[in-house]
Amino acid sequence: MSSVSSHSTAAPRSADFGWVVYGLVAAAIALFVHSLREPWWFFRLYAPQYPRGLTLIISLKGLSGDVNEIDMLNHYIGMAHLDEAASFERQYAQYGVGALVVGLILVAVFAKPARSWWLAAVGALFPLGFLADSLFWLYRFGHTLDATAPLRIPSFTPQLFGNGTIGQFMTFARPERGFWFVIVGVVLLGAAGILRTRSGSGAR
Repeated sequence: MSSVSSHSTAAPRSADFGWVVYGLVAAAIALFVHSLREPWWFFRLYAPQYPRGLTLIISLKGLSGDVNEIDMLNHYIGMAHLDEAASFERQYAQYGVGALVVGLILVAVFAKPARSWWLAAVGALFPLGFLADSLFWLYRFGHTLDATAPLRIPSFTPQLFGNGTIGQFMTFARPERGFWFVIVGVVLLGAAGILRTRSGSGAR
């Protein structure tokens, strides 16, 4: 009798976990989509002639801040224009996020509970892909300098985190809201995966 009673009380709890899982996945998706409208990375460049610094803000769909001024300075050291970086990625960012959302929905609905870790794994592709792509472009821009530029400096890779130096400029870089929204989304997906595994919710 006690075993039947125990089983009957456990069933609705498992069903409740199912709704919690879907709620966490939905919240993560909302954060991912909203990140398209938010800044992802912040750069500031300091030099004696720019005591207040020059600002560059990167989002998934464009650049803002002192873009023209920084481009003018980059010209003197032979660096390409900023709008040449990740132009393909910016153009198709919303479609990439859409594909990610579809993947998360498919995992949440159809994956076996034992594979619920896929939720966090799929979600983590978003920030990790952004970081890898950013490092690629920073390296490429600093290592493909025009040899005919007025000023010649050694090849370099701008810092993606914290303080750095480019020629006579001091630089500072940090993540912005969009990136942190996505990190929170991945944490929510991890929690959803744990609950889904423990409760056995979803397709088997």
